[in-house]
Amino acid sequence: MGASESKLVFKKGIFRLSEEQAIPANDPYWTGFWELPESVEDVFSLFSPNDIRRTRDVSLDNLETLILAVVSRLTILKNHPSFPNTELAPERDALNCIRVLTRILPFVYEADHLSEWEEKFFWEPRQRQTRRSRDTGEILFDKDQTQETTAPVPDNEKHEEAKPLAEELLDTLVDLLFYIGFTLPILPDAKSRVSYAIWQSGVGCKQSLSTNKDLESNRCEVLRLILTMMSKSMYMSSGLLPVQGVRTITYLATCAEKQIVLSVLCSLLNTAIKHNATSWRIPYDHMVWKDSRQSLVVYSLQMLLVLLLYPVPEDGTGPAPKNYYRHFLGRLHRPEDFQFLADGMMRVLSQPMQTTSYLPGTQRQSKWTPEVIMLFWETLQCNKRFRAFIIESTRMHDFVVTMLFYATEHKTDLAWQGVVRMCVFVLQTMSVEPSFGKNMNKKFEAQETLPPSIRLSSFRGSYADFLIISIHTLITTSKGRLDAVYPALLAIIGNIAAYVRNLSLTTSTKLLQLFATMSSPSFLLANETNHTLLQSLLEAINSIIEHQYRSNPDLVYVVLRSRRRTEALRALTLDGGQQEVERALRRRKESVDTGPSERLSRTSTADNLSSPKRRNTGHSVNSSVDDNTFTIGGDDDDDSEADADQTAPAQSSPSRHSRATSVASSSAEDAVPVQLRGVSEKARGKMPAGLQSFSRQSSTTSLGRGLVAQPGGFMPTPGWIDSWLPELPLHTLLTLIKVLAPRLPSPSGHNTEVSDNGSPPQANSGMKDFVASLPESADLPPISAILSAPSPIRVHLFEWSALSLGWYTSVLWSLIYTAEMHIAPAPSSTASTISNTVTGSASMGIGPIGVWNGTQVKLFQVSTEGKREGPSLSAPRGAVDAVGTRLVDGVKGLNLGGLVGRVTGGTVSPPTLGNSEGQGRASVREV
Repeated sequence: MGASESKLVFKKGIFRLSEEQAIPANDPYWTGFWELPESVEDVFSLFSPNDIRRTRDVSLDNLETLILAVVSRLTILKNHPSFPNTELAPERDALNCIRVLTRILPFVYEADHLSEWEEKFFWEPRQRQTRRSRDTGEILFDKDQTQETTAPVPDNEKHEEAKPLAEELLDTLVDLLFYIGFTLPILPDAKSRVSYAIWQSGVGCKQSLSTNKDLESNRCEVLRLILTMMSKSMYMSSGLLPVQGVRTITYLATCAEKQIVLSVLCSLLNTAIKHNATSWRIPYDHMVWKDSRQSLVVYSLQMLLVLLLYPVPEDGTGPAPKNYYRHFLGRLHRPEDFQFLADGMMRVLSQPMQTTSYLPGTQRQSKWTPEVIMLFWETLQCNKRFRAFIIESTRMHDFVVTMLFYATEHKTDLAWQGVVRMCVFVLQTMSVEPSFGKNMNKKFEAQETLPPSIRLSSFRGSYADFLIISIHTLITTSKGRLDAVYPALLAIIGNIAAYVRNLSLTTSTKLLQLFATMSSPSFLLANETNHTLLQSLLEAINSIIEHQYRSNPDLVYVVLRSRRRTEALRALTLDGGQQEVERALRRRKESVDTGPSERLSRTSTADNLSSPKRRNTGHSVNSSVDDNTFTIGGDDDDDSEADADQTAPAQSSPSRHSRATSVASSSAEDAVPVQLRGVSEKARGKMPAGLQSFSRQSSTTSLGRGLVAQPGGFMPTPGWIDSWLPELPLHTLLTLIKVLAPRLPSPSGHNTEVSDNGSPPQANSGMKDFVASLPESADLPPISAILSAPSPIRVHLFEWSALSLGWYTSVLWSLIYTAEMHIAPAPSSTASTISNTVTGSASMGIGPIGVWNGTQVKLFQVSTEGKREGPSLSAPRGAVDAVGTRLVDGVKGLNLGGLVGRVTGGTVSPPTLGNSEGQGRASVREV
């Protein structure tokens, strides 16, 4: 529809939808919806949200007829023997039907008052006419099941039972994904027009099908409509969604036809994994240019994740239904398939860690990085063979470093909080395997190749040292943003504790720093369940001592040096703790030079991690006290303070790429998986196979146990302290201190006190020999008893609840929403030389079109806070203006692929770094 007159005709037809009631189904007017538009841009620009809502609210009959007409037309075209033929069964008609449905359905889903109508209209069985019209001009589609027929039905117009409208549409769309000439190339050996051939080589296929931009564009449009039908999830609350489910996803996920499931699964998976977007190495090319296949990769990955994450609700009448996509992903077993998956995922995740240019802003990051992290986590959970393949190979170390990089790089970025939490859970998922802890003892080489944000200065330790120091940094420098995953971070340390060897003095000091902070009254009295974090940390330290005593002399030494804190903790009282808090407040007020300090911010309860909202404490203890101040011990016991400049990762500068728009979780921002503390290896072996492998069950029987925040504030009492203080696992440390502290060898030329610059104390030369000789000492029976009968090795798992699944799903749908909201307009006529090389992404259906823009989603909140300011490539300022202009002018003249931004007057205006190029795309965050 290039002419303005044609556009005007189409717009008038849209107005008629709401102005005229009950337009007859056989009116030729309906053909305009698939014959007039020429691009997806025509449909989305002319069919405005107000037009759709007005038709929905004042003329629902016409909306029904429109949906029935386009679905029927799409089905007829798919079944036409000549489709896609320009004259007999035009491809354009099918695409326009898809586009109209994509435009309309979100506004149907947002209307709560239409829920009953929607269920009946889309999901009840229908009657279909058996007679076929010989008049090709007549519009025939399924009989409206909402209208009663009073007149007798002629013999030549009898009806038969048919599938519900939504099921027929989904079947048609799945077939169109594998339709020769529409989404597949011509296959000489094909026996039918629909051939379930895997698109790309990889899992299940060794040879890729030939393709072109037209085929890929058609796949994008079909996938986008399927995602739109799945997006009913966005219009449900996070607590209701996992329990009630979405019928569209249920229908697809429970498809029992193995050929269809495997073809869809492998096509989506291989398309997402096989794509290599790292070939271009020109600075800023990830900002200016766009690979035409990127949209197909993103849509494929998003649809795959929606299917894999989905827990199929039970109807209570039979066995639990099975999610076949998750089932078959869990059945993969060939090492070459695992290698293919690991290589593809790491290729995407490692991009920002491989920047070699010194130009600012050239850090490369795929737009679908958060989705790849999610796919990696899903594969770890549902496929125990893949998990073993990763953990038992050198690949494990690469993924550990990568997860720590993303968690550290974005730990204070609100838009990335969902992704940061996922990175933590990925590490916890891997850490439950004993081989993970054992392999972490490998020496960490090539520290200098790491990005500055996670590089440790003068580091010479193992991967276990690197992991523990990084966890310490995440807890103490995240400004409380990660308090929801403190239990998971401590669980990681606890899971590897029984296997780590030769922890460095710096790492040991960091562990005792955490102990000093979590045992301080300002932390313990600030919240009802903060003591559970201290318990987890104590269990981890005990496990190291009991299982790897002789291999960790530095940790033993630091424990002995910090003995006063441990002894004071056992004698903690409410009055004494409050006095310590008051003294710390006075010291803080009197201090002139406070300076930056590492601080553990934890004002929410551990049990509240899975509740929708945090509780505020209502007592007099001010939790804003510097929790890193060691107030339990004496002033002479400050020797476990480490030099932050030497041991902590370099602090990344504030993000230069804040988002203009972001998405916030509305009710489940902290509904992360609940920790299952203290599960022994023996007990874990008796657990159901699904829980052992972190696989969410298909059923949702156990999803109703979401934790709910208690109303009111928290007031510590002596009885409350007595309920948990005697249960703290201090026996091992107290025994160690009681027996060994008097026997510490005297310093031999090494300072055991903390130095003026805060560097950690140095163990004397005889310390390792002293610790190594202790187990054989006959005069130390308490220590021998501990070492000869250590506590069972325990594994800290996590359990999915309805709220945590709601949080997880909201993270995924926020990624899908934000990927679609930043529209890349088609090139303008003033840049025809460039547009010829691009073909026009909007007109081809490639690229986001704003499917859900302006709709009233419920799963998360859309925020416009944090609008980006400052210089950018598209708007350079000051001294960089000339450099930026030359870069843009130089890059735009090369034929590198598709343009991301808008071409006006011969210059390129790309989107900002924080929009569609991956920065902050994961935007479920706290409100």
